[in-house]
Amino acid sequence: MAFAIEVPPTAGLPARFGDFLPHSGFGKAKQHLTDRLAAQFGLPPLQLECSGTACLIIALKTLQAMPENAGRDEVVVPAYNCPLIVLAVAHCGLKLRLCDTMPGGFDFDQASLQNCVHAGTLAIMPTHLGGQTANSALVKPLARKNGAWIIEDAAQSLGAPQLPGSGDIIFFSLAVGKGLTLYEGGLLTAKTAKMRAALQATSRTLIPSRPFFELRRLGQFCLYACFYRPGLLPLVYGRPRRRALAKGRLEEAVGDVFSPDIPLHKVSNLRAGFGLAAALRLPDFLQATRAQARRRLPVLQKLAEKTGGKLQILGADKVDKAVWPFFMLLMPDKAGRDAALAKLWPSVDGVSRLFIHALGDYAYLQPFLGARQAAPNARNLAERMLTVSNSLWLANGRFEKLCHIIEHALLTGDKKDKDIYLPQ
Repeated sequence: MAFAIEVPPTAGLPARFGDFLPHSGFGKAKQHLTDRLAAQFGLPPLQLECSGTACLIIALKTLQAMPENAGRDEVVVPAYNCPLIVLAVAHCGLKLRLCDTMPGGFDFDQASLQNCVHAGTLAIMPTHLGGQTANSALVKPLARKNGAWIIEDAAQSLGAPQLPGSGDIIFFSLAVGKGLTLYEGGLLTAKTAKMRAALQATSRTLIPSRPFFELRRLGQFCLYACFYRPGLLPLVYGRPRRRALAKGRLEEAVGDVFSPDIPLHKVSNLRAGFGLAAALRLPDFLQATRAQARRRLPVLQKLAEKTGGKLQILGADKVDKAVWPFFMLLMPDKAGRDAALAKLWPSVDGVSRLFIHALGDYAYLQPFLGARQAAPNARNLAERMLTVSNSLWLANGRFEKLCHIIEHALLTGDKKDKDIYLPQ
């Protein structure tokens, strides 16, 4: 049976057979991998953990244990964010404070942030979404004034040139679909050697060895490496997504549903070794996706001009200051966004949504959120955004066709024609 060429929603670095061949670095692969990535991207010394979520838990637990943070129990996060952030904060027994985002962007709204930060704030978390960088410098004066720490969530932005920013701690994700993946993994570091030592000490105490769970991750990583191919992705990504969409399970379709039982375990040198060879290719891969973004952003900007400025492309003026797994497009309203998605989301062309809701609007997160907190800008962002893959597998002709569909939705907002778009 022949399958359509399926484009993933993000530009992930495909594995090669040679990545899995034995080499001399396997014995100390975790150290070699973190050293290599730190050198490639100008980062402080890194530690490898089992997920970005685990990195955040380690960071929060480290801050909780510091005597000077006694009585501080709130974490301030942007209200447009990954649901795993909510679960990680709850895992640590801390309170979450949702801060609204700026209009039409994912940075903190400064007026809202002023109202969220106080003497009981433990940490503020600027989030670098979709390879773009948040302005963490705007957070620093308020954090220092109130004695709070800054944890930069760079889960989606490994390799972005401006990172780390003004944070005390920063973490990255190596999960499925990221530029570099171990199927699941995370990188954690801090600005000062003292804090890095504290993070490592927390990890040694908190993170157990679970050999059988790690064996499961090794198997998942190998299967991912096999199926992360445009001809096989329909089996593991495309068809399940289309079934979820057909049933109206949007959170499931985009991968927004997570268990509060967060796995914590040590990453093996074997799995790190599989990522070591891929890490050598990562800078060139990020350059290739940035070059493609440089070619395609003008097409999207012309589309915005052609439709009277109805379309906003986040980060379009910062092409060399970001990594580009996908493009984040803001439609003028929910109706126009949904009109475009009616055709493009079920297609094979890598169009999706980043998060289905603002954090306060996920029903399954309500037990972890406490008091309801208004975040109209974040909700508006969730209602208007769609994402377009920057995968190198998305051919120019298919990119142009999906741009025409977005243009039609911008000009008409027509939701009547819902035929699935499957280019030949």
